[in-house]
Amino acid sequence: MNIGNVSTAMVTPFSSDGSIDYHNTEILIEHLLSNGTDSLVVSGTTGESPTLSTNEKLELIQFVVEKVNKRVPIIAGTGSNNTAASIELSQKAESLGVDALMIVTPYYNKPNQRGMIAHFEAIASATTLPIVVYNIPGRSVVNLEPESIISLSKIPSIQIVKEASGSLDQMTKILAGTNEDFLVYSGDDGLTLPLLSIGGKGIISVASHVIGNEMQEMIQQFHQGEHAKAAKIHQQILPVIKALFQHPNPVVVKYALSKIGVEVGSLRLPLVEMNKEEKLDYDRVWDKFLETK
Repeated sequence: MNIGNVSTAMVTPFSSDGSIDYHNTEILIEHLLSNGTDSLVVSGTTGESPTLSTNEKLELIQFVVEKVNKRVPIIAGTGSNNTAASIELSQKAESLGVDALMIVTPYYNKPNQRGMIAHFEAIASATTLPIVVYNIPGRSVVNLEPESIISLSKIPSIQIVKEASGSLDQMTKILAGTNEDFLVYSGDDGLTLPLLSIGGKGIISVASHVIGNEMQEMIQQFHQGEHAKAAKIHQQILPVIKALFQHPNPVVVKYALSKIGVEVGSLRLPLVEMNKEEKLDYDRVWDKFLETK
């Protein structure tokens, strides 16, 4: 499964009445595909999936599949802490023509390693699509240990892990213990270049909404052996990345998009917009970044 260097975990645009704004979703898709994105993740955490109904998720997935029209791979976020519900949503997403599934580690009910392995095995056996395992202990409270990921990598359809543990040691263990065709992507924008240096593949990104070309260039420079140039780009974009995560995601990135003329509307509760001072804090970082370009 090839999802490229930069896969964008896409925000979900909302209208003023709180419904999904499909007009601006199409504009967002074209913006991303023109600015460094190699594939799209739909209805993930950045897409505010916890506040989308099942019908909304399926309608959004279908819309994106149709508008992208096979130009880039589409990955549907279909994981939850309910294995049976994850299977049902995964099968429906498969029928809509997505290219892969992203399955998050089960949150809140805190399964042990055997439980998480069984969860992923059950979903993998119920669909023919490639699977991206999403490990994000900061949100799910449980860490899928390297040994568990290595075990899951032996299932042919489990081909990628999005690693958001923040631990390069953990990512190194995964890379050392899996075959070369099993790919490790960073789930933290700021760790993209460090992960590349230990053998990782790329980034499943939030920051690529606004600095996608820079992230793509950084990765390409690294692969071309221009490590100093890649490091320079990393240094330039890191303050923006840090600023994008000063508040719960996707609060800041939705505001950041509006600053570059891509309107995606507001947020669904319990997420709320930044206040004036918080917006000014981001503005200062963004303006300083523009001065370095």
